[in-house]
Amino acid sequence: MSELTTVARPYAKAAFDFAVENADIANWQEMLVFAGEVANNDEIRNILSSALAAENLAELFVGVCGEQLNTHGQNFIHVLAHSNRLSALPDISKQFDAFKADYDKEVDVDVTSAIKLSKEQLDKMSAALEKRLSRKVKLICNVDPGLVAGLIIKAGDTVIDGSVNSKLNRLSDALQA
Repeated sequence: MSELTTVARPYAKAAFDFAVENADIANWQEMLVFAGEVANNDEIRNILSSALAAENLAELFVGVCGEQLNTHGQNFIHVLAHSNRLSALPDISKQFDAFKADYDKEVDVDVTSAIKLSKEQLDKMSAALEKRLSRKVKLICNVDPGLVAGLIIKAGDTVIDGSVNSKLNRLSDALQA
């Protein structure tokens, strides 16, 4: 876990709690995504690492973001600037997205298969995973012909490896033991 991710978590949590309290989650998510993209800009990154005073830095950042930030978003930028945390905005945005997904009981599931899966297979898999994980599932599908056959499913910390390669490796390990 990077240092910025650790730094970003309390700011993302505070922003998320404020957004929930004010029923404004979608707007906050949009603001943070935009501000994160601004903070990722090479020129802005150079400015963020300069010796500008926090207030000047905040005003410059808010000026670049323009109407993309409401008053609360602008105040958030000022807080981050005074804490020297504007460079953490991309990570704050990612953490905010994770809090939102948890709040909405959603999970991204990476599915890697040897061949492209049919719509029917994806629908069945989605239904089974939603039941098992007790969350809405968003499938992110990848094809890796090197698997030979089977699937590798990753949902957060959960990994289900049903690939032929994995089974062959386990069999090889058992035979060598």
